Amino acid sequence: QVQLVESGGGLVQPGGSLRLSCVGSGFTLNSAYIGWFRQVPGKERQGVSCMSTHDGSTYYTDSVKGRFTISVDLAKMTIYLQMDSLKPEDTARYYCAVYLVDTTVHEMCDDWNPYFFRAQGIEVTVSS
Repeated sequence: QVQLVESGGGLVQPGGSLRLSCVGSGFTLNSAYIGWFRQVPGKERQGVSCMSTHDGSTYYTDSVKGRFTISVDLAKMTIYLQMDSLKPEDTARYYCAVYLVDTTVHEMCDDWNPYFFRAQGIEVTVSS
């Protein structure tokens, strides 16, 4: 059974850091595309960062470049999103996703696909 379980969200002050984790089971992360998306009420889901576990290529949306880092531990089947210098506008529900179909990191982040394996989402609130 395919499953993705997130942890690490919560409330943090502006300028602070959080690390989101997403543990997968029931599939392999070898040669996969992984990503983090976020959504706030009333807005479309946005691709934050995506990565190819095959060649290590990454994509970041402009607003998080230099602040967020996506990574993966294949042995632990865990996807991470390190978020530093957090801003109030980073407040959202964050979703990790895995796509086993050949694509590009930009294409994965550009369009939320119903065929993604996805987690339930986790809240991140940046507020003083």
